[in-house]
Amino acid sequence: MEDKDFLQFIASVKKMTGIDLALYKEAQMKRRLTSLRQKRGYTTFAQYFDAIAKDKELFYEFLDRMTINVSEFFRNPGRWEVLENKILPRLAKQSPRVKCWSAACSTGEEPYTLSLILLRQKLDATVLASDIDEGALAKAKQGVYTDRSLQDCPKDLVTKYFEKDTLSYRITDEVKRKVTFKKHNLLADSFDSQFDLIICRNVMIYFTEEAKHELYHKFSRALKPGGVLFVGSTEQIFQPQQYQLETEDTFFYRKMG
Repeated sequence: MEDKDFLQFIASVKKMTGIDLALYKEAQMKRRLTSLRQKRGYTTFAQYFDAIAKDKELFYEFLDRMTINVSEFFRNPGRWEVLENKILPRLAKQSPRVKCWSAACSTGEEPYTLSLILLRQKLDATVLASDIDEGALAKAKQGVYTDRSLQDCPKDLVTKYFEKDTLSYRITDEVKRKVTFKKHNLLADSFDSQFDLIICRNVMIYFTEEAKHELYHKFSRALKPGGVLFVGSTEQIFQPQQYQLETEDTFFYRKMG
């Protein structure tokens, strides 16, 4: 009965939102949502669904729990150095205007990190940043962060591009201007094309193998020949050639052709 209750919840969520929870790893997803449901005092997923369908706050909390918005600026700094010193210079030679996409951008640290690098390198570029979670996107657009989020951000960039308040740091409009935020469901929505760079990090770990396989194909089709997919530190792609990709550096994959 418990499984039937959860499967019905998955079907109801998909019908209401278009989000297919069946494409996420079931054990992780079920554990996370069960603890949230119990915390809010609902005995069954049927009761919990009725509640989130009526209460916007509960619905946003559910989305937050499902998407796990954990991010910081320059996460895994060594990889961003490779992007800045090796990948972007090559892409800038290939395209006068570098077209970038930060997919599943969470609360904005990743696309703003990219924007900071582009400003430092004086590169002409556009950055699309997308996420399924409207709450995360709203925070991203505000551009207000704690010092914990900035622990790996170079101090000169913090000084130049952030305004310090008592307890937080606000990113300047110069950094924001390069980034356009948009709601987007990676698993259900269509992708734009002709990207020079797609960054999708620390998201694939939550998806099933089938969903990952489909996404890598979609990312590959969305890249220009010579364009690059930059993935997270736990997300190495084995046999990238099946997606028309080849390894350019650790966690960087170049579109062949």
